[in-house]
Amino acid sequence: MFFRRWLSNPLQMGSVIPSSAALCNRVVAQVRRRPGESVLELGAGTGVISRALLQGGVPPERLFVVEIVPDMSAHLARVLPGVNVVEGDARRLPELIPAQWHGRIGTVVCGIPLVLLSLAEQRRFIDAMDRVAPGRGFLHFSYCATSPLPARKHGLVARREAWTPLNFPPASVWRYTPADVPAPDSARQVL
Repeated sequence: MFFRRWLSNPLQMGSVIPSSAALCNRVVAQVRRRPGESVLELGAGTGVISRALLQGGVPPERLFVVEIVPDMSAHLARVLPGVNVVEGDARRLPELIPAQWHGRIGTVVCGIPLVLLSLAEQRRFIDAMDRVAPGRGFLHFSYCATSPLPARKHGLVARREAWTPLNFPPASVWRYTPADVPAPDSARQVL
């Protein structure tokens, strides 16, 4: 399924193969979620990161996954019982995520290859994420050696949280936070 999707639209995919266990573990280690909050994953694909988030302790009912491709979304609904699978365009997050969850998203994990998009399109995704998780920023995994987003142009601070050479291609996990929001303290509720 992953390879068929890549063949049909390679620019919609961040990689030619699914994320490795090493990358999944590094993403999960960076997730922040207080009691009563959920985690939101964008561009969930076949659900590799989603399954790692569940194994890492995110309750299924507290995980929202957004996937734009109908076949992939249907697959996710089958293989991720209890998870809130949402089919749709992540640029429309405020419409896709129920209003009662706006402001109650602890971490947004973005697997959409934003580096391939224009500044205006990147901004549309960033704005959509901020509307449902105001002031939280987001995690973004990428195969770029440097920040895949021009953070300052978007009013963000970029911090590479993790890198794994054990992924093909090697990948980094970046945390982007609004430049005008103080960094969270080191005490955090993980998953």
